[in-house]
Formats: sequence, structure tokens, C-alpha cells
Amino acid sequence: MNRRTWIQRIGLGGLTLMVSPLLSALEKITRTDREWKQRLTEAQYYILREEGTEPPGSSPLNDEYRKGEYRCAGCDLPLFTSEMKYDSGTGWPSFFQHIAGHIETKRDFKLIWPRTEYHCARCGGHQGHVFDDGPEPTGQRWCNNGLALVFIADT
Repeated sequence: MNRRTWIQRIGLGGLTLMVSPLLSALEKITRTDREWKQRLTEAQYYILREEGTEPPGSSPLNDEYRKGEYRCAGCDLPLFTSEMKYDSGTGWPSFFQHIAGHIETKRDFKLIWPRTEYHCARCGGHQGHVFDDGPEPTGQRWCNNGLALVFIADT
């Protein structure tokens, strides 16, 4: 049994509550601005905490083709796997789907027309925007700031 399928049982006076470690792993993380500034680079802080965007073509993750996980740079939560990544030609790392339950979305009107912005479900760090011009099977393009991610290669 691996950590992804393991389930912890907690007895509650005759009731048994099934708690997935995934759910406990998504307990919200809150930090002060000062703590975030100590933890992140200035560019990561701008993207993750101020909802900024890095220049297109600037991320080395655009050319990352090894097998592994793409995790939130703010809290290390896995957001995507290498199997979900594709080359969108946009200049940002792009994925056609995300790990279920690890991303939250909201509407963004910063460029006048509405877009769907997404954040890490655990720390709230801004990742990017999702568009409906991606490949099958989802038709979605999860366009991510490379500095908002950390790639962990499979060993």
C-alpha cells in the first residue's frame, strides 16, 4: 500500500471516519507577508503572492521533459505530473489537466475580459490561468508561471 492509497481510520465512539492523507495534506497554509518574503525569491513572491506573471519564454521548465511532478514553489504541493504537460508554444509551462483537488479557481478581470485564474489549493499561491484552447482529452490549457513551480524528477 503506498502513501496515495493509504487511508487512516479514526474511531469516534462506534463511528469510523475515513480520512485520506491527501485531505490532511491540503490543510490550508497561512503565512505573514514577512514569512513569505523570507521563504520565496523576490520574483516568486511577485508571482505567487501578488498574482504577477513572468515573461514568456523565461522559464527553464518550458524545456523540462523528464518524468516527475510539478509542485507549488510556495508549499511543495504536487499540482501536475509530467504526463499532463505539453508544449503549447505560448512560452509558459502548460498542462492539459491538474491533480484533482490541488487547484482552486476564480474569475479574473485584470485584462478587462474575464479569465479563469488558478491558485494552489493549500497555500493560495497564484499559478496562472486556464484557457479552453488545449489538447484532448480535456481541451484545457493550464498555463503556469514557471517560477511558481518546482520540478521534482522521478528517481
